[in-house]
Amino acid sequence: MANEQLKTLIQQGLAALKAGSQVAAGATAEIQNDVRNPQLKQALEQGNETAKQWAARIERAHQEAGGSGEQRNPILEAHYEVSQKIRQQAPDDTTRDLGIIAAGQLALHYWIASFGTLRTYAAQAGLGQTEQDLQACLDEAKQADEQHTRIAEHIMGSA
Repeated sequence: MANEQLKTLIQQGLAALKAGSQVAAGATAEIQNDVRNPQLKQALEQGNETAKQWAARIERAHQEAGGSGEQRNPILEAHYEVSQKIRQQAPDDTTRDLGIIAAGQLALHYWIASFGTLRTYAAQAGLGQTEQDLQACLDEAKQADEQHTRIAEHIMGSA
């Protein structure tokens, strides 16, 4: 594959991640208002701060790759819709918190896959800063996923 074609693919992926960041930012406050478990509330607040760093890195990567277009991210929009339904239909606080974790981990796995794939492409295309930025995001997303698993285990152990 020619380097320019690979860069176009990277640009498209980064544009989708930019749109996803906007979806996530809009959903965060609403989701945080529904959380009852203090550990989960703290993890979501921390995740919100991390997501701001991701957005800055994604923007920097998008510029390095020469991207300029905007687009929607129907995948994360769908994750958000699922999260809304889970929260609305939860019969109690514990179930709602566990549902928030489940929906959040689905979204985190999207980010993990996206960051990992685009990082690999960026390395091949010689986009060193993008590769580093996406690796940092990937590492943070994996840590958040592990943290959410531990919180879910704690909630289920105390429920």
